[in-house]
Amino acid sequence: MPVGIGIWRIDNGVRRLDPSPLPLEAMLEDAIARDSSILGLDLLIVGRQVATAFGKKVDLLGLDDEGDLHVIELKKDKTPRDVVAQALEYGAWVKDLGYEEVAAIFTDYTKGGRLEEAFAERFGQQPPEALNEQHRLVVVASELDGATERILMYLAEYGIPANAVFFRHFEDDGRKYLARSWLIEPTVAEVKAEQAKPTRAREPWNGQDFYVAVGGDQHRTWEDMRRYNFVSAGGGRWYWKTLERLTPGARIFAHIPGTGYVGVGTVEEAARIVTDVTIPQDGKVVPLLELPLQAPKIRETAKDPELAERVVKVHWIKALPREKAIWEKGMFANQNSATAMRSRFTLERLTQRFGLEA
Repeated sequence: MPVGIGIWRIDNGVRRLDPSPLPLEAMLEDAIARDSSILGLDLLIVGRQVATAFGKKVDLLGLDDEGDLHVIELKKDKTPRDVVAQALEYGAWVKDLGYEEVAAIFTDYTKGGRLEEAFAERFGQQPPEALNEQHRLVVVASELDGATERILMYLAEYGIPANAVFFRHFEDDGRKYLARSWLIEPTVAEVKAEQAKPTRAREPWNGQDFYVAVGGDQHRTWEDMRRYNFVSAGGGRWYWKTLERLTPGARIFAHIPGTGYVGVGTVEEAARIVTDVTIPQDGKVVPLLELPLQAPKIRETAKDPELAERVVKVHWIKALPREKAIWEKGMFANQNSATAMRSRFTLERLTQRFGLEA
């Protein structure tokens, strides 16, 4: 069962707000098309009311930073049986879409836009050569009956990438609010789907481990990150956006491009702009930018919200000097600031080399 949604106003006493009877699902499609982050997902919307090969239309089609498609279907006035059956039918169609088909859908949706340019602008990288190695099915609703929830939970347990997200609409003093709750937390749903036998060649992700590129220029250095317990990226949204995937408790493996792996640690705080970051030092809490940093240019962009470094605090389990970096032929490396670590070989070798518990 999803976590219940409740909102209380606590100034001048405690008062619970009641959901508004506004026809919520009628407005959600517009809202998601404008900003997919209200789902808690970072997606490039590539199509809306997309015609399928069997004469029906997908409400919304999104692409994530790994090139996987997300079918977003709003419940609207469909029956429980219909909404699940329709999502599965769309999944059967979507699974066979290749790069050219997805690019054509995007061009039609944007009236001439290029998928490569939009993907790079959204995620800071070119789309992978093989798009749609996996896909996800998301039912959006203001409520679902118990039978539909049980069906979706059953599908997820057996590796079918189906989930539901619930929204409630509230109004108070002329202001309007949306509140959201997932049937299955998205990371858990992703792990369940990837633990099933994959339909394509990509290795499954364990839902915990991330690759992070560190050091590399005068705006950030591994030496600073190692000493003051953080990782960072900046110079534009393209570069720091992927750091937002690093949530507290996640494990990261720090890699200096062209050199090797130098650290493994646990995320303590989500990404924050560098001007808001403080570091404990000698019994005091000191702004990061006031510390004696080796990166000479980290302060130059600090006042620019787009270019400033985003910083993720880390507890280092092991942090090596650059000259002792670990690298073996066949290990994973990537141009992104942060991405899911899927390489089983790399994880096995780093577990051994860093002396971690298997």
